Amino acid sequence: MEGKKARSPLRILGPGLLVAATGVGAGDLATGAFSGSALGPAVLWAVLVGAFLKYVLSEGLARWQLSSGETLLEGALLRTPRRLRWLFLIYLLPWSWFVGSALVGACGVTAQALLPIADDPLRGKVIWGVVHSALGLLLVRRGGFRLFERMMGVAVGVMFVTVVWTAVALGFDGGEVLRGLLVPSLPDAGGEGLDWTVALIGGVGGTLTLLCYGYWIREEGRTSAAELGLCRIDLAVGFSVTALFGVAMVLIGSRVETSGRGSGLIVSLASQLEGELGSTARWAFLLGAWGAVFSSLVGVWQAVPYIFADFWRLRRASSTDPLPSVDTSAPPYRLYQLGLAAIPLLGLGGGFKQAQKAYAVVGAGFLPILALVLLILNRRWLIGAQHANRPLTVVALLATLVFFFLAGVHGLKQ
Repeated sequence: MEGKKARSPLRILGPGLLVAATGVGAGDLATGAFSGSALGPAVLWAVLVGAFLKYVLSEGLARWQLSSGETLLEGALLRTPRRLRWLFLIYLLPWSWFVGSALVGACGVTAQALLPIADDPLRGKVIWGVVHSALGLLLVRRGGFRLFERMMGVAVGVMFVTVVWTAVALGFDGGEVLRGLLVPSLPDAGGEGLDWTVALIGGVGGTLTLLCYGYWIREEGRTSAAELGLCRIDLAVGFSVTALFGVAMVLIGSRVETSGRGSGLIVSLASQLEGELGSTARWAFLLGAWGAVFSSLVGVWQAVPYIFADFWRLRRASSTDPLPSVDTSAPPYRLYQLGLAAIPLLGLGGGFKQAQKAYAVVGAGFLPILALVLLILNRRWLIGAQHANRPLTVVALLATLVFFFLAGVHGLKQ
């Protein structure tokens, strides 16, 4: 009976869908729409490249964890001098603030557009932002992992169906879309073609939240290298959903006028779609956008405290110490979760654009570090020849390292 349960579709695909739901937020909506507006369908290939690079990172993380029995954070920190481990916390804290502020703001704006709760849009944004943060906290604390997994599966379905339907309803030339997907090109776009292409590749999926996949597969009971095949399947499905969502947003942005920034863009696009396709399209797009940003918020509220709790148990450990697993009922997890849901609310009165920009810059810096860690850890003398990085994987990780490092430097300059 347990075997059948373990191989049900949700149990197989659940962690990958959680990656998709958590990784797609308001920033992905905005980046896809603006890139489509500037470059059109010709840049669709960049969405596929971005999704593939994040798949490589996530597969490497799963391969390390299932082969070694250690989380990636455990593997990295136990092989790092203790005094340097605190650098990770210095990175995690501002990242949590920026992503939390961006998500509660996006939820507030989108919900206010769907169900106006106040005449003043800013006041409505604040009220709805607080409601969504509290509701997300309640769901992940009271419902447990199974309710969280089911709810996120529904949210992925809502955001995927409604946004992809919107793109299909607008109507596009199939040949043009196929060329954009399969033939890499770089439109000039007034000298901004490279900038938008880099943003699109880097903007597909999550950044630090990729680490959360390791904790989710543990919740599913995947603890041995024999289950690596399941991880490859659910990651392929998860990043395919992410890629299709990104493609849909590029197509929508290429057809309707884009204005505003971040979550304000969501409302602007919905209004433009109402003029193109009618009020049903407006409501459908807003519902899909809400599903994207709220599922991302719930995913961050549930999983990022895992990362902090994992760091806390490892802060003074050595490679010879017996280590307990992360306890989600213990103070490190629950207090960080509470702070994550509460402290970013202070940023609701500020502009989403500034929060999203800071989040994008801080998040971009994590991906080359992740690629470097996987290059170091997934060597045959640490995890065995069978699961070590293959030559093509090394090439992909090196490409990921170089690309996201340059993208991070570019973002800082901007």
